[in-house]
Amino acid sequence: MANFFEDNDDLLYYFDRGIDWEPLVRLVEHDFKAPESFEDLEEARSTYRDIVTMVGEFAAEEIAPVSPEIDREGASMVDGEGVLPAAMNRIFDRMKELELHGLALPRELGGFNCPMVVHYMASELMARADNGVMTHYNFHSGIALALLLYSMHEGTTTFDRETHALTGTRFESAIREIIAGDAWGSMDITEPNAGSDMAALIARGEQDESGEWRVSGQKIFLTSGHGKYHIVIARTEEAAGPDDPKAGLGGLSLFLVPAYEDDGEGGRRRLATLDRLEEKLGHHGSATAAVTFDNTPAHLIGGRGDGFRLMLLLMNNARVGVGFEAIGVCEAAYRLAKDYAAERGSMGKTIDRHEMIADFLEGMRTDIQGLRALAVESAYFEELHQRCKTKAKIDADPGSIEAARYEKQARRYGRRTRRVTPMLKLLASERAVDMCRLSIQIHGGVGYTQEYRAEQLLRDAMVLPIYEGTSQIQGLMIMKDSLTGIMKNPQGFVRDLAQARWRSLSARDPLERRVAKLQGLGYSAQQHLMQKTVGGKLRELSKHKIREWSHRLRHGWDPKRDFAYAMLHAERLGRLLGDIAIAESLLEQARRHEERRELLDRFLDRAELRCNALHEEITTRGARLIESLRAGDDVESAAQ
Repeated sequence: MANFFEDNDDLLYYFDRGIDWEPLVRLVEHDFKAPESFEDLEEARSTYRDIVTMVGEFAAEEIAPVSPEIDREGASMVDGEGVLPAAMNRIFDRMKELELHGLALPRELGGFNCPMVVHYMASELMARADNGVMTHYNFHSGIALALLLYSMHEGTTTFDRETHALTGTRFESAIREIIAGDAWGSMDITEPNAGSDMAALIARGEQDESGEWRVSGQKIFLTSGHGKYHIVIARTEEAAGPDDPKAGLGGLSLFLVPAYEDDGEGGRRRLATLDRLEEKLGHHGSATAAVTFDNTPAHLIGGRGDGFRLMLLLMNNARVGVGFEAIGVCEAAYRLAKDYAAERGSMGKTIDRHEMIADFLEGMRTDIQGLRALAVESAYFEELHQRCKTKAKIDADPGSIEAARYEKQARRYGRRTRRVTPMLKLLASERAVDMCRLSIQIHGGVGYTQEYRAEQLLRDAMVLPIYEGTSQIQGLMIMKDSLTGIMKNPQGFVRDLAQARWRSLSARDPLERRVAKLQGLGYSAQQHLMQKTVGGKLRELSKHKIREWSHRLRHGWDPKRDFAYAMLHAERLGRLLGDIAIAESLLEQARRHEERRELLDRFLDRAELRCNALHEEITTRGARLIESLRAGDDVESAAQ
């Protein structure tokens, strides 16, 4: 029987050798002392492997065969409710039987208590079978996980300190309903006039006379937004003026808002209106909704004004999930193209033996393996980050040395995942689109028809660089963190740059020298952007009195003007640093396992060309465009 896990040597590598399971499983299982815990590490790994193997077979044998049917039928509106395709409903009935919605949720709530890495691997396998199925799946377990995380964050989840058992959590009834497969939810951010600019959100949360919260406003582009449980960000704070932090992100709060109530007898009372389901290019099986809340009862999550910060907690996990989703799509496009090319004859041989096609296929395989290295690193350290934060709260006394130790570990892991997660989201989502287009090209004319799945894969992939933060937003995050890091520790940056240049010349391992050369390109690009940013600021200071310089250097930064050159090249910098991060991860693997050296060598052959080109663009282009934009801004300001 077909199995999307067992036919993937790279996934098997991570499961068997590439992931250091012990520290993670010990955190998940509380050193194997929790009730119903596994006996040891091997029992845990064996169970995880059984689960992922089951999902691999389920994805290959039951999801993939009905993907074209799901795509053709699509989601629809019937009597004010969202209805999924019949084949999609059958798939989710099977998921309910297999109890897949609680993979990474605690046993005390009815889950399997697997690490999130296992959940993400399962998600990749489902995305390879059908992207819309995987997306909807993630808005079952993903919302339940988010509610548990938020409850733990606000201190409304309780544990038995001796047994480590979870004894209660604020949103337990909703979480159990989702794990059982009887409900799901959505993440409600976007509004008609506010997409990436969250400071422009206008949906409101207000308290009534009895102190109960109610939410009003419309949210759009809600994946699985026809579900019951909506995590909604809305404005709650009144601002004293346009410069008041409450006028922007500081005035937002987060709510759990049920969109309807069921009476248990087949009846339903709507608390929010499902306005429409979007007619989309792809993802036809996944419902994308617009919902209007009108004085709808809501439950405040955390504190007033915490909305943006809490939303970021959810968004980081969501972006890791999109990374694995994109890799699943890449895998589907590669396998489809590879299988077709091995059968299609031309000029006396199958086309996979033609040099250009062979190069295409090798490039797809190499990039998938590189992206998966980044995805596993991002998921692994994000989970260690979250688990150590939890450990500090439930297993250690507040203010104790033990709590401080776990908090320090959490910060270290957090810095690592914060660095690579936006790179993963940027590179994986963009590469998914590229690979799906290339898969159509390899198929030739039939790739443009609906006879093969290639055109569906491209339509489904097109949204990946858009949702959960566009590629441009990811680039801006990478740029901001990079330049901020240099400003905070310029000596450390200079040291790292010098060390990379030295290793590029002196390292004994030729692969390490090549990776160090890439690192040198990354540091050089960041140095150039920093020099352009600071140089422009110093030129601007010359217009002011010397005694004003100190104050203006500390407080006089205009993000739109002073960082213009860095913002222009933010996505290029993200792509450059992302390739470098993959090379670093593969180098670590090659040091531990000799067989991974071939992959690193193959990846560097392609990454070196990309990185040199990106470095050239960053360091030579942009001055003319920036000057023209500034001239236009000056004209507009004068007119006002």
